Amino acid sequence: MHNHPSGDPTPSRADIQMTKQIVEAARSLGVEVHDHLIVGREGVSSFRQLGLM
Repeated sequence: MHNHPSGDPTPSRADIQMTKQIVEAARSLGVEVHDHLIVGREGVSSFRQLGLM
């Protein structure tokens, strides 16, 4: 989970790429990443709900 100070919780290309890398690294350790949330003034984005995980 992290925030976007701009207020727009839309995942950036960098957010998506970083999340994929974290999920792969966690998988190799036997850890499951359940979601990645981005918080902004305009709301919250869930990678799971957006189909990005």
